[in-house]
Amino acid sequence: MKVRLIAVGTRMPQWVQQGIAEYEKRISRELGFSIAEVALECRSKSRTINQCVEKEGEALLAHVHRDDFLVALGVKGKTLDTASLAQRLDEMKLQARNLSFLVGGPDGLSGQCRARADESWSLSELTFPHPLVRILLVEQLYRASCVLKGHPYHRK
Repeated sequence: MKVRLIAVGTRMPQWVQQGIAEYEKRISRELGFSIAEVALECRSKSRTINQCVEKEGEALLAHVHRDDFLVALGVKGKTLDTASLAQRLDEMKLQARNLSFLVGGPDGLSGQCRARADESWSLSELTFPHPLVRILLVEQLYRASCVLKGHPYHRK
């Protein structure tokens, strides 16, 4: 099983890069974790926000493999607790499916991305900046993998 985070934004602050690097070290062997980044489309007077989001969506979907189980992250998605996330990861492993997560830019994901997604998940009812979503997701993936291994990192 391979897990990929496909996200809009290529120049993350150092604290984001460090946070992701820390958890990536912890889960790379277990989940085959990797990140693909696409450039944030330049917002201008000659292009609407929707045009920019659609262009970002095309770039995100270019990184998705045909057989990937695709999860779009957004405020309106289904919320999971840690045990449920661990169970979903375990199901993906048993099905030998790769799992990809889409994280949009500041204006969210395109309709095309949401339509292609197999599921839509939310990390919280709160709205987070997209750089922080990366860290939250990778930490939760680590936490869920610890649950599956019986590691004491996660406490109920």
